[in-house]
Amino acid sequence: MEFANVILFFLAAFAIAISPGPGIFYVAARTLAGGREEGLASSLGTGLGGLVHVAAGAVGVSALVLASAEAFTLLKIAGAVYLVWLGIKTIREARVAIDMHAEPTGARRAFREGIVVEALNPKTAAFFLAFLPQFVDPATGPAWSQFLLLGLVSVTLNTAVDVVVALMASRARSIAVVRPSLLRRLRQGAGLGIASLGLALVFARRPASL
Repeated sequence: MEFANVILFFLAAFAIAISPGPGIFYVAARTLAGGREEGLASSLGTGLGGLVHVAAGAVGVSALVLASAEAFTLLKIAGAVYLVWLGIKTIREARVAIDMHAEPTGARRAFREGIVVEALNPKTAAFFLAFLPQFVDPATGPAWSQFLLLGLVSVTLNTAVDVVVALMASRARSIAVVRPSLLRRLRQGAGLGIASLGLALVFARRPASL
């Protein structure tokens, strides 16, 4: 890839990585609820969920899903229901006081849920299939391997941003814990954001070009 295209790819991938989405809201919510350990675990989970789309795109599965109206609808409904359920669950859990001295016990759950949040997001699949092929040059090697490499870079950037979000949310949690009402509102806001993204996902449309 030419140097100019490399710079363009990284700038575009970074812009997408910092755009608020289900992954960022989920990581923030998990961190506010369970602390830094759960936040970092959820970041790794969303990263692995992103790799699911990269691998599927490399072998053409995502293209098949997005080409089928029925399959796309099923995926987006499943993702929407899961996000709304997580959002409501986060809002309800916000009522429970947090013990800062208790050992985090939900890291594994946060990791598993993070995988599902990202893996059930059809917009992630659409992004990879619409964005990455623009930087694939069949003349330089197998398209699938280039797609895989570019996808890995994108997922790494996304995960790095999620880790930063987790660290920032952990800091905010430490400050807000002395004000239980503020922490409760922050957790409720994160839950509302997750649920809202789920509702918005219901209205997602298949990319016309796929």
